[in-house]
Amino acid sequence: MNVGIIGSGTMGSGIAQVAATSGCKVKLYDTNQAALDKAKASLEKILLRLIEKGRINTSEKDRIQSNISYVNNLKDLADSNLTIEAIIENLDIKKKVFSELESYVADDCIIASNTSSLSIASIAASLNKPERCVGIHFFNPAPLMKLVEVIPAIQTSNEVLEKSIQTIKDWKKVVAVAKDTPGFIVNRVARPFYGESLRIYEEGLADFATIDHSLKSIGKFRMGPFELMDFIGNDVNYTVTETVFTAFYFDPRYKPAFTQKRFAEAGYLGRKSGKGYYDYSEGAVKPEPKEDAVLAQTIFDRVLVMLINEAADALFLNIASAEDIDNAMTKGVNYPKGLLAWADEKSIDWCVSKIDELYNEYHEDRYRCSPLLRKMNRENKTFF
Repeated sequence: MNVGIIGSGTMGSGIAQVAATSGCKVKLYDTNQAALDKAKASLEKILLRLIEKGRINTSEKDRIQSNISYVNNLKDLADSNLTIEAIIENLDIKKKVFSELESYVADDCIIASNTSSLSIASIAASLNKPERCVGIHFFNPAPLMKLVEVIPAIQTSNEVLEKSIQTIKDWKKVVAVAKDTPGFIVNRVARPFYGESLRIYEEGLADFATIDHSLKSIGKFRMGPFELMDFIGNDVNYTVTETVFTAFYFDPRYKPAFTQKRFAEAGYLGRKSGKGYYDYSEGAVKPEPKEDAVLAQTIFDRVLVMLINEAADALFLNIASAEDIDNAMTKGVNYPKGLLAWADEKSIDWCVSKIDELYNEYHEDRYRCSPLLRKMNRENKTFF
């Protein structure tokens, strides 16, 4: 298969590595030659590191590299069977690129977007043959993260969807099929991990370190929400939250936090800027969490039930299957358990009671219980 990748940043380069490793002939396109040179040098470093770790040998490294060529003319993607765009999250720019690309590739070439939150239907509408367009959303770093969300637009043909799913499976990835709604599965369902943690901080219930400690010590999350936002970048994470909030017609469940907005405005972006919720400068001492078992449990329960409620609502609205929702969260963002399986473990009655406690306290629509949870509780059902 001939694969064209548009954009040679971290994500585009990672997807190119995945496709090349699986035996595809890949053309990595970028208008910026310096960016292409950087991508090529970065891949060399990554492959050498894999040799050091004993994951691949020299001949395998040479094979992967030989499968990738670096081009700076969009016309060079003309022989592609599949193209995947991984450029800036700007709908107008994506539409312009797709419209031009379509004039070069064959009629049966699948044109895919790696967007994390934009409408696939809107992107597809820029094409003369919108049925060839599909969302194929990788997670960073693409070579390591197992999950790929495949998102059909309402225009996407069944043939294109099936071919896309099979291709990603052939690349040794786990596929989760999601409806074309804001944030798809992961970026929608994960919002409370950040949003509710920020809300807890803004209410003065706990500081960053204590909230992070609660989620890691009790929930066994690999990183706490503030550590993770610092890792992702406060600017990036805030933009995703704001995009989802706006796209859902300002549903209060996705309301951004002023704390994160101010941190982003101040340039406190996290690790990449040297300062975020934590100080990453040389010699900086990370603050210690408050040791309070009751407080830690309260924080964990509140964040968990909001995550479960969001996952349940995604199932209620047919965003994805229960299996795909849980796979998306465990393999897309490394959650310790699938949220719907976690709900079964805690009990549906516990979930409904906890979310109702929050609603009764705040009387905000942010804390409305998913109708699916209520129905399941009445009928004494579980997700699995």
